[in-house]
This record gives sequence, C-alpha cells and structure tokens, in this order.
Amino acid sequence: MRRVDTRPLDPTSPQRPAHARWVRLCHWLLAASVLALSVSGFVVLMAHPRLYWGEAGNDLTPALLELPVSRNYRHGGWEQTVVFSDARTAADGSAHGDGTPRPIVSASRTYAIFNENGWGRSLHFLAAWVLVATGAAYALAGVLGGHATRDLMPRARDLAPAALWHDLVAGPAERGGAVAAGPPYGALQKCAYFGIAFLVLPLLAITGLAMSPAVTAAYPFIASVWGGSQSARTVHFFAFAVVVAFALGHLLMTARAGFWRQLRALTFGP
Repeated sequence: MRRVDTRPLDPTSPQRPAHARWVRLCHWLLAASVLALSVSGFVVLMAHPRLYWGEAGNDLTPALLELPVSRNYRHGGWEQTVVFSDARTAADGSAHGDGTPRPIVSASRTYAIFNENGWGRSLHFLAAWVLVATGAAYALAGVLGGHATRDLMPRARDLAPAALWHDLVAGPAERGGAVAAGPPYGALQKCAYFGIAFLVLPLLAITGLAMSPAVTAAYPFIASVWGGSQSARTVHFFAFAVVVAFALGHLLMTARAGFWRQLRALTFGP
C-alpha cells in the first residue's frame, strides 16, 4: 500500500492494476491454504498440546511448553487405568527385582478427539502442499519478474532505525485514510512481506517435512539439523504463530486503509 498521488488523474488514460494477475491468484491461494492450515493444525495440536526440544516427546517426557488448549496439556490426562494382566513377568520376560507382579494396564485419553483427528491431519497435509506449491510459484515468478527485488526486498535505507521509526510513527499520520493499493511499500511493509514470503513460509515447509516419518526415514538430516523431530515441531509452531500474527495485522491494516478498495484491487483489479 502507498500514499495516494494527489496530482489530478487523466480520465482518458487507462488505469493499471495495482497488483499483477499472478500476484492476485497466489495471494488468494495462499490465504485459503493458511486458513485451512490454521483450523486443521489447531485440531491436531489439541490432541497433544505440549512442545518439546530434542528427538523424543510424550506424556512421560518433560515438556518445553504446555499449551492450555485442551485437557491434554498437563501430565495425568488419562482416565483411570484398568489392569488386564497381573502376571509376574512382562511380555519380554522381565520382572521386578523383588518378584512382585508387573501389571499390564490399559488407559484412555480424557479428551475425546484423541485418535479421532485423522480428517485434520489429512487436511493439514493437503493444505500444506497447496501452500508449498503456491509459495514456490510466487517466489519464482517474483524473482524472475523483478517483483521480489523491486517491491519486496528491503534496502539498506529501509532497515535504518530512523526509517523504520518514521514508518511506524509518522507514516500513518501522514497517509491518513488516503491509501492506495499496491506498491511501492513502506519500510515496515517490505520487511513484513519479504520476511513472511521468503523466510517464515520456507521455514514452515522445511520443519513440516522434518515431522514426517516417511521423509525423515529417507532424509534424516532434515530432522537432525533441528536437533530432532520434536525440536522441528516446536519451531514449526512458533513460525506458524508468526504467520497468524502477520495475517491478523494484515487484515487490520487493510481495513484501516479502505477494506473494499483493497479487496477490489486484489480480486478484479482497479
């Protein structure tokens, strides 16, 4: 978004679209995939809302962070156990040193969605590949067409503290409500758009692959580079939290700049 040019417009001159057609298409495909990933990812997370660091993570492992989004986030999230065998030896032939029975028990989760979130996992997997394919197409077209370097990549002057502070504090006051759609973007917008498109989304894709047993069985380095699949899961969560925060902020700024004008520019053009 940019400040509106106050010079009078020639009504006979054709008005160029604020966003190229391929940018608009990628924008809505990415928006749909992020929405699907948010819903399905939350459903998957509710089954085990605990984050770990390293290779292993389960109810018997101390959690790095417990997220209170379901009754499963604390230790003890099991119904009363039921003993169905009190043999003195376990299945592997081992026994307690004092010869006391080693009961074999069964237990159920207290949260009903456990092992019933297959639809969420399937949707998450499908939406992730839509995100990856669309993001790769956007990045490739942006680099080849110059959109990434011309409109999104911050320059050294954009990263100067004075420029960032001016864009944060003085920029909105100068622009007021007269904001048009499309580039050129401000310093903070460039940092946000470039960071999400070329840093955070690729990080999401890589850490997502690091949680796939099929992928890590063939390419174990994808998980080991993070210190384990559970570490990748933790990084994946925080990266997606950044994406959600960006999306909410993006919607808020779009509404402030003229929601319907911005929406029209991203759908049918000018």
